[in-house]
Amino acid sequence: MAVSRRGASLQAPRRHFESPEVARILVGDCVAEMAKLPAASVDLVFADPPYNLQLQGDLKRPDHSHVDAVNDDWDKFASFEAYDDFTRAWLLGCRRLLKPSGTLWVIGSYHNIFRVGTILQDLGFWILNDVVWRKTNPMPNFRGRRFTNAHETLIWATRDPKAKGYTFNYEALKAGNDGVQMRSDWTFPLCTGEERLKGDDGKKLHPTQKPEGLLARVILSSSRPDDLVLDPFSGTGTTGAVARRLGRRFIGVERDSGYAKAAEKRINEVEPLPEASLAPFMTAREAPRVAFATLIERGMVKPGKHLVDVKGRYKAMVRADGAISLGNSVGSIHRIGALAQGLDACNGWTFWHLETDKGLTSIDAFRSQIRSEMADAI
Repeated sequence: MAVSRRGASLQAPRRHFESPEVARILVGDCVAEMAKLPAASVDLVFADPPYNLQLQGDLKRPDHSHVDAVNDDWDKFASFEAYDDFTRAWLLGCRRLLKPSGTLWVIGSYHNIFRVGTILQDLGFWILNDVVWRKTNPMPNFRGRRFTNAHETLIWATRDPKAKGYTFNYEALKAGNDGVQMRSDWTFPLCTGEERLKGDDGKKLHPTQKPEGLLARVILSSSRPDDLVLDPFSGTGTTGAVARRLGRRFIGVERDSGYAKAAEKRINEVEPLPEASLAPFMTAREAPRVAFATLIERGMVKPGKHLVDVKGRYKAMVRADGAISLGNSVGSIHRIGALAQGLDACNGWTFWHLETDKGLTSIDAFRSQIRSEMADAI
């Protein structure tokens, strides 16, 4: 499988779902409603299916008070076989809707995620990562007979093993993580406070509402603005609300009309972020090429001046033809940078600096200025 950690190119064609709505909720069975949508039209799926918790009676605390757990009919299945049949059906629906470059995220607990993962692989999906969502405020184990369930697992997968060009915004995630690669263990609190939707009785409207921060990381990591995001188990619309805020289009499916109504209201009240704040992170590979000679032609770097490394150990003279010289050696900023250090290769843009009125300045800063001007001219 060809994998690009930088994701799909900014110039890659995007096939849009032919719908005037930015976001909408379809009310009904997810398998039936997905069958009505056009094939290969979805860029990203986030699925939060029933966990099939198999609860036997009510949960109670040590003081015998009632625990508000998941005991809704939508989480009840007659057997593991019935749950597996259901899982296979909705995953096939998602696979049909995904573009060849699309990806799917599914979240679950120990009750169901291993069964879902097996079926994913049986159906031909290719698992890219499993991600652990570590909860900072998990519900305790009231009976004291097991470890506290303090995490859930997300699986990220492509449509098939040969998928090419799927989006992974590696550089943007790394930049937002203080220059360190984003890991597969994520820490977020459970959905609480003002973010939690309440019913008329003041109680939480949905028992498993996910935190918006979690969905934001999923969507930012594996989609681009204007991509179409699908949530086949939309619930109270967390995926849709976050997708709208981040400039993505959205389709949700929800069989409970009450949840669907609350989701529509929630999503419609979302104010999308400014377009400039959502612009895709331009990687070095995607950025316009700027030659070192261009800096000379622009007058940013003058022939006869000297370039130095940040520690002042090496000094190379700038030539009028765009090459630089170090002693008797003449070559590109990269070749001379490598030669100076006794290395096989060197990124001359970050190695060489020029003394200016503002102090020692990387020549890459001048290149960035030119690239910015080029972007403004588009």
